[in-house]
Amino acid sequence: MTEEGVSLDLGDDYSEIREAVTKICDEYPGEYWRGLEDQGPEGSYPTAFVKALTAAGFLGALIPEEYGGSGLPIRAGAVILETVHANGCSAAACHAQMYIMGTLLRHGSEEQKRTYLPKIATGELRLQAFGVTEPTTGTDTTQTRTKAEKDGNSYIVNGQKVWTSRALHSDLMLLLARTTPADKVEKRVDGISVFLVDLREAVGNGCEIKPLDAMINHNTTEVFFDDCRIPASSLIGEEGRGFRYILDGMNAERILISGESIGDARYFTKKAVDYSNERIVFGRPIGSNQGIQFPIATAYADLKAADLMARKAAALFDAGVECGAEANIAKHLAAEAAWKMGEAAMQTFGGFAFAREYDIERKWREARLYRTAPISTNLILSYIGQHVLGMPRSF
Repeated sequence: MTEEGVSLDLGDDYSEIREAVTKICDEYPGEYWRGLEDQGPEGSYPTAFVKALTAAGFLGALIPEEYGGSGLPIRAGAVILETVHANGCSAAACHAQMYIMGTLLRHGSEEQKRTYLPKIATGELRLQAFGVTEPTTGTDTTQTRTKAEKDGNSYIVNGQKVWTSRALHSDLMLLLARTTPADKVEKRVDGISVFLVDLREAVGNGCEIKPLDAMINHNTTEVFFDDCRIPASSLIGEEGRGFRYILDGMNAERILISGESIGDARYFTKKAVDYSNERIVFGRPIGSNQGIQFPIATAYADLKAADLMARKAAALFDAGVECGAEANIAKHLAAEAAWKMGEAAMQTFGGFAFAREYDIERKWREARLYRTAPISTNLILSYIGQHVLGMPRSF
């Protein structure tokens, strides 16, 4: 298929979803999120909020109806996440389920899908952990050092993952590991497999999870595998093709994360505009000063551009049309727009931006993450330069 004939909605599409998600978010104001940051790793996860989204069916929105989900298009998923962030909440504790399950859905066996997807849709099983990044390889995923060696009806896993968010609050983990040594494959993307690991069985049996203290409450961890035995039935798809399976789901990840950044930008916009109209200094609203007004206006223009690209990427994705360029550009524009509007909000609020009760500093920290992960700004720019513009590889 081509772009011709693909249409996209403008305005507040999925208004019923936006309204329903907003009602849930209203039950979890800034005090709730600030309180979580004061807790230790075991208590900082927004369990009640995630349960509310799950009970309402929003985390199973993209799972097909035949497996217990709502079967909605990816645009609906992006709207859900956008609305969460636009209301000052954070979907980082649960967003991975929306795009991780795509690997299982597209490449898992029918038995695997029947076993796991219905329980994921209801929340009986949590699939929130994605074991990909390693301390020594960073974004060069093809050099993954975590190994899974076949041993009868099992695989024995050894290695380490880092920045594996939500592992302490997930029943299942999607794990990327090398099953064929790198020096024995023709292409470096070959010989890497993907597994669905049951953490309830693995932890304490060769798998250890340690929380990482980070700048934001992201519930992220390090995961260590030491002769961890997992059943061969954990393998998703064909052995050695896992890297390709992961890439297959990256466009969905980019589109969904774009929604979150767009939501962050909308949150900052409302806060900055309202405060700049209400705050009186030198006898007039501070928003009447170009130094305050113009950065907000500039960031708003960027927000609108990001929103349009994100909608286009989602429309192409849902139509089955190649959308790698659009998904990457949307993620880049959205992350930059959120950061720019966050900076404008910080300047608008001045010293009060640093007061926790206003929630500006919390959302500012959260918005900054998406310029780095998932997928950094530089990696997106290298993709555009090489694969869209036809320039030489830059790394």
